[in-house]
Amino acid sequence: MKMKFAEMVLLTMLLMAMLLTGCVKLDVVPTNKFTDETYWTTEDKANSVLNMAYNQLFTNDYFMLNEILSDNVYNGYGTTNEKVIALGLADASNARFASEWKFCYGGIKTCHTFLANIDRVTTMSAALKEKRKAEIRFIRASLFLELTTWYGDVPHFTEDLKLTESKAVVRKSQGEIMAWIHQELDEVAAVLPKREEYAAADNGRITNGAAVALNARAYLFENNWGKVAEYCDKLINSTTYGTYTLFPNYEQLFWVKNEYNPEIILSRQYVPVNKTWGNLVDYAPLSANARLCLAAPTQELVNTYLMKNGKKWTTADPDYTDRDPRMGATIVYDGSTWVDRTGNAYPIVIHPDGKTPANKISDKYTGEGTAQTSTGYYYRKFCDPDPASYTGGSWESNLNLPLIRFADVLLMYAEAKNELNEMNSTVWEQTIKKLRQRAGFDNTPEAMDLPGTDQVVLREVIRNERRVELALEGVRIFDIRRWKTAESVLTQERHGAKFDKSSGSYDYIKIPAGSFNRNRDYLWAIPRAERLLNSNLTQNPGY
Repeated sequence: MKMKFAEMVLLTMLLMAMLLTGCVKLDVVPTNKFTDETYWTTEDKANSVLNMAYNQLFTNDYFMLNEILSDNVYNGYGTTNEKVIALGLADASNARFASEWKFCYGGIKTCHTFLANIDRVTTMSAALKEKRKAEIRFIRASLFLELTTWYGDVPHFTEDLKLTESKAVVRKSQGEIMAWIHQELDEVAAVLPKREEYAAADNGRITNGAAVALNARAYLFENNWGKVAEYCDKLINSTTYGTYTLFPNYEQLFWVKNEYNPEIILSRQYVPVNKTWGNLVDYAPLSANARLCLAAPTQELVNTYLMKNGKKWTTADPDYTDRDPRMGATIVYDGSTWVDRTGNAYPIVIHPDGKTPANKISDKYTGEGTAQTSTGYYYRKFCDPDPASYTGGSWESNLNLPLIRFADVLLMYAEAKNELNEMNSTVWEQTIKKLRQRAGFDNTPEAMDLPGTDQVVLREVIRNERRVELALEGVRIFDIRRWKTAESVLTQERHGAKFDKSSGSYDYIKIPAGSFNRNRDYLWAIPRAERLLNSNLTQNPGY
């Protein structure tokens, strides 16, 4: 059952959505209800605005759709805005470019409204005000990080703009914005409590550990390895910012009953019945009463999973037997066992020649553009088998979505240490070895021991580990962009399972290669509609 804080966010969300504008454009301002001093009279009213900002921190739609931007997942049913971007075909009118901009600046406006008015509340203690301001500043920093990561230079301001100002604002350099983000997160980390200092009713609130972890991620996006290592070290080798550990069971880490475990540093909050997310209806097997398969894991992602003994998988090995157990906890493949919400287990049949279980909708591969998978795989991660995790018999889930996990901190630390030429057995055992032990690898030298000291070899190992550990969590696209490998992986032909018989015998499904302009596509276009409103907004190269 969800705790009180998540429920409070829900209770205020609908009211605030009606009374506080979502900021479609920079020249839209909140209604007078929330700038008038007569509103800011109680702690509850102030919390209503704070809770709205929490709701605007991130969205389940981007969490799922960001995978389509990468090489992990292929959108085979219809064409999403993300597929157009991944193919390198997007222009400045792409709806995702516009919605991302709108979403982030809408949240930033809510944060500015709160900061401009919270001191009017005389019934709240000064200490509590500072904590609430720190939560809001974290959200604002996170939204600016999202903006500058996608668009590069963007308008940056720390208080709400007047109408005339909004139509003349210019883009600030990414370097200046990143410096501000780092300072903001340092300052809020000094104010926020650590996770153990919150009461159970406040589970889900932003902590000082979340501020440190987000700062590490921001430095990661800059390839500032010294700072990445420094900030990860604060969470790995100190308890000043909370005590974090790996949850012992990888698959159950993503189940509702375990969502406030000590691996979760920051998550997107949901509550039963009233505030849920329903994306899984278009990713799970159809036999589990899903609607269709919008997008599915690629063979390239599947190939990334090692054998349990630590060796690389080859085509001479069985397709799915004796693999890294995280594969089966993340991806549904032909022959997987699915446990339905009544506890009954049945086999998933995806191979075209297979026999669909009695009284089940077919999951078999029938080609791109059909309701079934276009790659021969489905999602398993986030598909909690507990019926209490959903509204009725539908796929409306109330699972909190993980935004930052301690596993990510371990992976950032390992990557930074290797790039600094400081990877050794101690760091390896603190990071990659722990992840593999939790995953359930065999206790073999290939799986558990540091594979030498060659930086290039270790770089591949760490990047591979990062891909499988964080698969389907929306992280991969940011990694291939910062590594500058998007221009390679997104332009290669990709594949699905060995279910294509168009040549007369079964071969891997071929997914057409995309197009990626290295001189353009590492940044998104400033939305065309924004530039029509404000001619001072310059455009990124190539759009």
